[in-house]
Amino acid sequence: MFITFEGIEGSGKSTAARILAEYMQERGMDLLLTKEPGGCPLGRGLRHTLLDARAHAVCSRAELFLFLADRAQHVAEVIRPALESGQCVLCDRYVDSTLAYQGYGRGLDTEFLRRLNETATGGLSPDLTLLLDVPVPCGIMRAGQRNKEAGTTVSEGRFDSESRAFHERVQKGYRVLAQEEPERFAVIDASQPVEDVSLQCLSAVEKILRLRGEDL
Repeated sequence: MFITFEGIEGSGKSTAARILAEYMQERGMDLLLTKEPGGCPLGRGLRHTLLDARAHAVCSRAELFLFLADRAQHVAEVIRPALESGQCVLCDRYVDSTLAYQGYGRGLDTEFLRRLNETATGGLSPDLTLLLDVPVPCGIMRAGQRNKEAGTTVSEGRFDSESRAFHERVQKGYRVLAQEEPERFAVIDASQPVEDVSLQCLSAVEKILRLRGEDL
């Protein structure tokens, strides 16, 4: 099973993914927790250029193709082999991030982005996407606090420093995507305490497992 986590900056994706992974592993599931960008050696090299606020200015199309390069290698080298070996894969960001950020956020054509994502991934789509939905001001505040505590305000702060209008466009994009594919998306109220968010994620996973005739 392939599960992805999506949401605006500060939505709590990484925390939710880590907690869910720990829960599933405790129950004997063989899984891989990964992320984009940076889930493979190529991506770790690209992550600095894409996320560091000090990096040279990158135009929207260059940004797009850097993310796609990371994704193509990530799928080929990490995600697909793990799935083929029988592992469950949990990924912090995937194709919907490109549609939300480079499409709705940057204004690139979403149908064009869909075709590029199809090529980059070889058509690999998640079984379940957990969209952590949080008000934009809350997400921006959380992201700022997180980076300050981790000392990554600059090294991971490029998108955090975007305007509120940009983040609102991204959030709108995610909500549109969820409405278009309600069978794949589970929208999680990420404004709740971490424990409640984790329970919402777990419930969504258990639901899809039941549909597949499996148990957690």
